[in-house]
Amino acid sequence: MNIKPIKTEADYELALQEIESLFGAEPGTPKGDELDILITLVEAYENEHYSIPLPDPIEAIYYYMETRELSRIDLEEYIGSRARVSEILNRKRSLTLSMIQRLYEGLGIPAEVLVQPYKLAPAHKSSHRQQMAVTA
Repeated sequence: MNIKPIKTEADYELALQEIESLFGAEPGTPKGDELDILITLVEAYENEHYSIPLPDPIEAIYYYMETRELSRIDLEEYIGSRARVSEILNRKRSLTLSMIQRLYEGLGIPAEVLVQPYKLAPAHKSSHRQQMAVTA
């Protein structure tokens, strides 16, 4: 067994090839142990060099809704009123800490995803002239 740290892309490619050659190794054997060590090294290298960014908080909520077949009404116990759910999902209002806690505890959405900053929809500013036209 000649295992060394993965420091370069070339080391990474060699480790992947070695993993492929050891893939059927029996656990608890020298080859199985070598496979476990190589997989750990590759995972560490990938986490450092190929990290996947966390999803947008609102997109994560939509994902959980879709995969669990939840409706907006189902979110009311975690976010608040129907209007509040709409404001959150339409990016007109930010999630509060208590909403984040309830979404984490109730739906299992990772808190590290929900606490990230995200863009809100631009507020529509109506001019004084438009307001007067509506009231006239």
